[in-house]
Amino acid sequence: MSPSACVASWQSIDPRRPDEVPLRCWWARPADGPPRAGVLVLPEVFGLNGWIQGVTERLAAAGYAALAVPLFARTAPDLELGYGPDELALGRSHKERTRTDQLLADVALAAEWLQEQLPPAAAGLGCVGFCFGGHVALLAASLPGVAATVDFYGAGVRSGRPGGGPASLEVVPTIGGTLLCICGKEDLLIPAADVAAIETALAAANAARSADSPAGWLHRLVVLEGGHGFMCAARSDHHPASAEAGWSLLLETFAQQLGPDRHRAGA
Repeated sequence: MSPSACVASWQSIDPRRPDEVPLRCWWARPADGPPRAGVLVLPEVFGLNGWIQGVTERLAAAGYAALAVPLFARTAPDLELGYGPDELALGRSHKERTRTDQLLADVALAAEWLQEQLPPAAAGLGCVGFCFGGHVALLAASLPGVAATVDFYGAGVRSGRPGGGPASLEVVPTIGGTLLCICGKEDLLIPAADVAAIETALAAANAARSADSPAGWLHRLVVLEGGHGFMCAARSDHHPASAEAGWSLLLETFAQQLGPDRHRAGA
């Protein structure tokens, strides 16, 4: 990606309601013109580290205003971890302290702020999440105004939701936009039964959609080669070919639902 393809910096978002907290986000936007849409980026348990910042900047270079949102704003608002076993344990300890209502409140606040930064002609909001962020992205897909969501290897959506409660897959019928779930074939955190449950939930929601739904507004599941975290070059399960395919699917989904791809350098 060309250094001039985007402008990026830390952005503080102040709470607006009693149930909200301040958010320290990574904010990136195109350097050579207005964005055509906005995208929320939801991180792994490792926080807003260098890789997530890079994903956010890559989206900005592709023409989107992209905002990476901290998922541990109440317990570790400045978290930026590497990928070692101790960092994984620390990140998971914060994940276990999250609640779905608080996570959705944080994402909704970020979405509200991001929408305000977009020009009137911008096409709307997308959302992408990885690992725990992928799980939260599936939940956030039910928020008003989120038109397209890509959930990369969001584990645990069949068995429950953050803080307890019914399976997160139960929100799929309430999603108004499109949801693309992408899993790795060798992902030990998403067993075959979970993959089948995801496929069944998406198919049922598609079948329930009215016949006059816009063409292409169907949920999808794609299984690629690789294990958990295959998109990230800093992780042991990184699978370059699948990472490239996953990025292409991401851009294809947003191009279809949020407007035509501007083919920016580095996209």
